[in-house]
Amino acid sequence: GKRIGGASAELVGRELQQRTAEQLFKVLGELKGGAMKFGQALSVFESALPEEVAGPYRAALTKLQEAAPPMPTRTVHSVLEERLGADWGELFLEFEDKPSAAASIGQVHRAVWHDGREVAVKVQYPGAGDALLSDLTQLSRFARLLGPLIPGMDIKPLIAELRDRVSEELDYGLEAQAQAAHAEEFADDPDVLVPAVVHQCDQVLVTEWIDGVPLSEVITDGTEEQRDRAGQLLARFLFSGPARTGLLHADPHPGNFRLLPDEESGWRLGVLDFGTVDRLPGGLPQTIGDSLRMTLDGDAEGVYELLREDGFVKESIDLDPDAVLDYLVPIIEPAQVDAFTFTRGWMRSQA
Repeated sequence: GKRIGGASAELVGRELQQRTAEQLFKVLGELKGGAMKFGQALSVFESALPEEVAGPYRAALTKLQEAAPPMPTRTVHSVLEERLGADWGELFLEFEDKPSAAASIGQVHRAVWHDGREVAVKVQYPGAGDALLSDLTQLSRFARLLGPLIPGMDIKPLIAELRDRVSEELDYGLEAQAQAAHAEEFADDPDVLVPAVVHQCDQVLVTEWIDGVPLSEVITDGTEEQRDRAGQLLARFLFSGPARTGLLHADPHPGNFRLLPDEESGWRLGVLDFGTVDRLPGGLPQTIGDSLRMTLDGDAEGVYELLREDGFVKESIDLDPDAVLDYLVPIIEPAQVDAFTFTRGWMRSQA
């Protein structure tokens, strides 16, 4: 109708894509579970898509990293009463019924603990665990059908790995352990702040509250200095974490990080979510270190051969090594800092 009325095809197309993006956010957000998890995955990988494809959906998908339609207040109170006891309100001096953030399996409420500390109260959606695992089980049954859509990727083990990690993410006890380990290790780190665990029980996790600028806002609206600093801190945290804690933070989307002003260093990285971690008691595998070094050295053929030898790229798939390098370099460059700065926290922990 608008085209008949004289509107340009480009304008009509943009409006249609915008409405579709908004509907995508609404549907994936309200479905929670596996559908929303899929949306969050898209919000991370959209940076690898052409701008004309990703642009209209970026804002809607980014919302899924930090916000989703919340569950009713009465449901929140019901979960807290069931998990913390009928007198759960006495544990808090203040409790905000309106969630400050909502994601795929739970939402976060700002509160004040009974000892005066500001805290974040993470409440898992009732039935979220069963829904997520059911979604992934159903998806695994269609793994062969998905293969042609993503040539060269073995879908079935990928879904199996995702299911294992999601099962752990549903366990707030494991998340509390991982966060406590990081909080202890990074307690005196000048570059990274991990909030301490205050209380944990089934489907409820209470941690110290931290403010700061969401990394998604730094990416879109931050200064060049802020973006460079955030990228450097994020790379430093992700690459040094396994050596310091034996754990790899495996959910590095922007909604899990904050950039905090710091008098000494200028900016500090706040890390919020430890629901998805990988256990690497020996630190990062040697292959990762070798491929990172070769990428920074510009050795495209070397990276390609290493990925094939390690089984990451199938022998039957041909890739352009230079294209692989072009994709990896912007991701890895923030880690290229002097040895003293990069290992400062690790050396302090050993001392």
